[in-house]
Amino acid sequence: MAEREEKVKIHRILEIDKYIRAGNYPNATSLGKIFEVSRATIMRDIEFLRDRYEAPLEFDQQRNGYYYSDPTFFIQSVMLSEGELFTVSTIMPLLEQYKNTPLESSFKKIMNKITEMLPNQVSVDTGFMNDEIKFISDPLPRIDEEIFNKTFKSIKSHKTISFSYRSLSKQDYSARNFDPYHVICQKGNWYICGFCHKAKTIRIYALSRIRELEITNNTFEIDKNFKMEDYIDPSFGIWTSKEEPEKIELLFDKSINTYILERTWHATQTISQNDDGSVNLSFMTNQIQETLHWVLSFGGSVKVINPPKLAEMVKTEAEKILENFK
Repeated sequence: MAEREEKVKIHRILEIDKYIRAGNYPNATSLGKIFEVSRATIMRDIEFLRDRYEAPLEFDQQRNGYYYSDPTFFIQSVMLSEGELFTVSTIMPLLEQYKNTPLESSFKKIMNKITEMLPNQVSVDTGFMNDEIKFISDPLPRIDEEIFNKTFKSIKSHKTISFSYRSLSKQDYSARNFDPYHVICQKGNWYICGFCHKAKTIRIYALSRIRELEITNNTFEIDKNFKMEDYIDPSFGIWTSKEEPEKIELLFDKSINTYILERTWHATQTISQNDDGSVNLSFMTNQIQETLHWVLSFGGSVKVINPPKLAEMVKTEAEKILENFK
């Protein structure tokens, strides 16, 4: 209720400012009738204008109303509530996902333009500032601006692109011809999904690993049977997979049961706590490789119940880790 009353007050003061600047010479009684409030409320608003904004308010006895002794004066402020300021101060760090991409500089330019449009004085209705919240982001690869822009241009124009690509496990770049369908951003990492002429199938490539990208004159049509959800799992990742989703069943140790229980790990998850404190978690996904990496992050605190091939993959990786420390 208090927040609503504050917003009404702010709106009323801005409207009073308009009436005064219009040369209507309003007084407390006439303004009270317009806004359906008491004369005392309007007088408090008048004092607010004088104290907060140093408004050059004068009262003309002959015209029986208020006017500005400086006709160029108007309220040069943007009034933000505590909730609005909190939103602004917390959303900006979320733009970290665009770091190291051309969008980073674009967002900065936009914010600078907005700042320039704002009046000289910005007032906040509380002393609240959100300096206590910090965001920690993953280290992100840098993406060449020309490659980034050409990728989006080729998607919009349905033009095949050619580029050199270095796979994660390779040392050299190899040539690719590619029909880009979609751009995907996963935790600040940017990828393109489309048809690879070399592999003759759908592939997903990281923009940061692309070099010498050129847009060709060849156009393409997206396969009518193509569905983005067949190749990615929004809950887990973008590891290219055309396999059918299968049920993942995991058993987490009681030592981390609160951590597991308090989160939604997957849109399809089923989760429950056992009598001994351990936690069962199951969900459907076709991202076995991404699930492997996620399971490994819990070390010895998780056991794969199903499917057997995931359990074997975890075992193989664990053996590799042990081998490195012999």
